[in-house]
Amino acid sequence: MAKSSVAVFTANEEMPRNGDQCYPFRQNSDFFYLTGIDREGAFLILFPDHPNPAMREILFVEPYSETKAIWRGEMLDAKQAKELSGCENVMYADSFNDILKELILNAETVYLNLYEYSRFETKVVTIQERFVKEIMERYPLHKFERSAPILNALRKIKSEEEIAVIRHACDITGKAFLHCVRTVRPGRHEYEMQAEMEYVFKMNNASGHAFHPIVAGGGNACCLHYSKNDSVLNDNDLLLFDMGCEYNNYASDLSRTIPVNGRFTPRQRECYEAVLRVKKEITKLYKVGHTIDEINRTTYALMEKEMIRLGLFTQQDVDNQDPDKPLYRRYLMHGMAHHIGLDCHDNLDKYEPFKAGMVLSCEPGIYIREEGIGIRLEDDILITDDEPVNLFGDLPIEIDELTRLY
Repeated sequence: MAKSSVAVFTANEEMPRNGDQCYPFRQNSDFFYLTGIDREGAFLILFPDHPNPAMREILFVEPYSETKAIWRGEMLDAKQAKELSGCENVMYADSFNDILKELILNAETVYLNLYEYSRFETKVVTIQERFVKEIMERYPLHKFERSAPILNALRKIKSEEEIAVIRHACDITGKAFLHCVRTVRPGRHEYEMQAEMEYVFKMNNASGHAFHPIVAGGGNACCLHYSKNDSVLNDNDLLLFDMGCEYNNYASDLSRTIPVNGRFTPRQRECYEAVLRVKKEITKLYKVGHTIDEINRTTYALMEKEMIRLGLFTQQDVDNQDPDKPLYRRYLMHGMAHHIGLDCHDNLDKYEPFKAGMVLSCEPGIYIREEGIGIRLEDDILITDDEPVNLFGDLPIEIDELTRLY
């Protein structure tokens, strides 16, 4: 942060669902990262060079309400909030505006926080957006800066404690996948398999899904963000899972593709093995100094060769293709990697060199709509100063390993 500056953060708020109901509360990831507080009605102020040490870091939590505690459950008091957050100075939120005014008027620069992800936008106006607008209107003569670039850089490098939580989320997700393999059979529905995974999530104290799961049988797997999960699973079809539990607000992300009846057809096998060969090759690039862009370009080149081998097009077709519309894009339309942490898709910079402590997905695939074959294989990879570490490393992925599970 710049000298003589203050940073202000607000927790998420409950989101209305219908009638008198709200969606389950999920904390703003940046606020949780900084405080560990998983409640609404909270604020954080940081003023690193304030002359009074007590005013350099202040956490505000919702004032205690006996009525709310009776109806909604236990509330955080200042002592509990101090223990959870590590903040020495914890106050109640009814004093927030007065304290904020005093500090901002003694600062030159104000850092404000908004969610920044280049591939996402929503029409919902968040509490963070409303708060930013309010502060900028109230103090128009101050200089304002974005806190997101600082936090994005911090959050990409996971601490040992964060890695341990992500590992645990991956362990739960792996258990859920194995349970699905053992319970799948022709005639069941995609939503039944979703229920099987959710059962394992809940039985292992996961807070829920890190993202809406994809449970796609047959040709449904060729829709990259398929979400209905309501079709019957047919004999001789493949079933694609893209799933991940959230544990203590940290995400996991796994994709696997299995035969509904436990047996790959010869064509399914050759397509699966093509994707697996590419996955093994590009995993070698998950090392310090490499980039997502490099992994993408390598994958597309390797998958193009595999697609020729699979008879989807010929080398001559490639030589004559429109360079702006490469043929491989008919069968592979997405990137291979994204950062994983408090969000399943942590902030993305595909040109940033990898550093030790980053966790990224590795997810090549192939989607042949005319054959009803969609295959994606995805693991979560930890970047280290040495070799990449697959956080799903013990989970079966070879065809012979998978088919023995049925």
